[in-house]
Amino acid sequence: MPTTVGTRPQPISQHSRPKTVYIKTYGCQMNVYDSIRMNDALAKDGYSEVSNMEDADLVLLNTCHIREKAAEKVYSELGRIRKLKNRRKHTMRPLTLGVTGCVAQAEGEEIIRREPAVDLVVGPQTYHRLPDIVARASNGSAVVETEYAVEDKFDYLPAPDSKRTRSRGVTAFLTVQEGCDKFCTFCVVPYTRGTEVSRSARQIINEAKALCDAGVREITLLGQNVNAWHGDGIGDEEWGLGRLLQELSQISGLARLRYVTSHPRDMDEALIAAHREIDILMPYLHLPVQAGSDAILKAMNRKHTAAEYISLIKRIRQTRPDIALSGDFIVGFPGETDADFEATLDLVDKVEYAQAYSFKYSPRPGTPGADLENQVEEAVKSERLARLQALLNQQQVNFNQSFVGKSMDVLLEKPGREDGQIIGRSPWLQSVIVDASSGRIGDIIKVEITEAGPNSLQAVRSLDA
Repeated sequence: MPTTVGTRPQPISQHSRPKTVYIKTYGCQMNVYDSIRMNDALAKDGYSEVSNMEDADLVLLNTCHIREKAAEKVYSELGRIRKLKNRRKHTMRPLTLGVTGCVAQAEGEEIIRREPAVDLVVGPQTYHRLPDIVARASNGSAVVETEYAVEDKFDYLPAPDSKRTRSRGVTAFLTVQEGCDKFCTFCVVPYTRGTEVSRSARQIINEAKALCDAGVREITLLGQNVNAWHGDGIGDEEWGLGRLLQELSQISGLARLRYVTSHPRDMDEALIAAHREIDILMPYLHLPVQAGSDAILKAMNRKHTAAEYISLIKRIRQTRPDIALSGDFIVGFPGETDADFEATLDLVDKVEYAQAYSFKYSPRPGTPGADLENQVEEAVKSERLARLQALLNQQQVNFNQSFVGKSMDVLLEKPGREDGQIIGRSPWLQSVIVDASSGRIGDIIKVEITEAGPNSLQAVRSLDA
């Protein structure tokens, strides 16, 4: 049940002036998707999205709890917003302030206690109730709603609005799965997002069609463990992610498909085969391993070994030889020895990543890892991270440079930072910079790569196009 905390003075009436909302998004792609869907839910209640906090009647911080000191960063931001709220307290534009997402789920009423300027705290499973929650909070009572909803929030969210979708660009995220049952000892996701829940295939296909009808050309399916998706298909049959991708690939106007983030334990043969069978499924896979030492993988409760991970990578590459691999790594997990860390470097050498994310371990309150002994000294973690990142960065540079002189299809996405440029995306997720005269946003053009940097490629439109 929702919790109401205290009673506030009634705000001055805003009469019939249009209401506005500003959402600041932290963290992962799923939070980006959630912020879009929160805007959709609030639009039904008359709110329009603004890009400047000063112009908003409602400010929401959509938070992430994965990174170190995430909660403290939110409280620091709330302190800054409090000053804006105080300036507007006795004007015709009082400000309503809310915290949503994973920090909201983890902290709950503690947020109101530490920062009384906050009017509402909403967990990620209840943002479909936002219009009602905002109305109650605006009427003078601080509201905390972090219970897991009995109803499926996706049944209550409006379909993507074509006009707003069109304004957001030609690529889109689409959440198909939430939560995690893996309980890795370093991770807060099972506690903030709950256990694994999959949306129905019909829901997903209908949303994908609505996005494509609004001009979206590339869709990335999202989930904490997206390849654990299994849902009701069209009919009585249960589908896995491979079958879902097959069905989505038939949607008119859809040119590219991706999915993230996957777990090695859920990479089944049907999904591997999909990378060979589906032309529009891009040759890029984010498949985190976290460490290369079996002892550390066991302590992390990953339930796979380094050899099993490498064998899986070989099967995937046999199916799709041009696939690019991305991963996540944690260094300095409790008990990690020099030999354990060297095993991680050895795994990276064997796999050869096109891109990867790496971090120093930091304890998350409430996770088993926070209570483990043999915590690694900060200086040791920093030294190991520097060595790992140097290796990963060199692999990324090598991967990018391997495309110089070659041709590829690029989806043009947005204007470049400099006049006369347009930014596209390669099948392998690299940013590609071309001359703006090469095409329009939404076009897929053939280019020749002329130069490669660590984070992007330069190209010219191919004369063979």
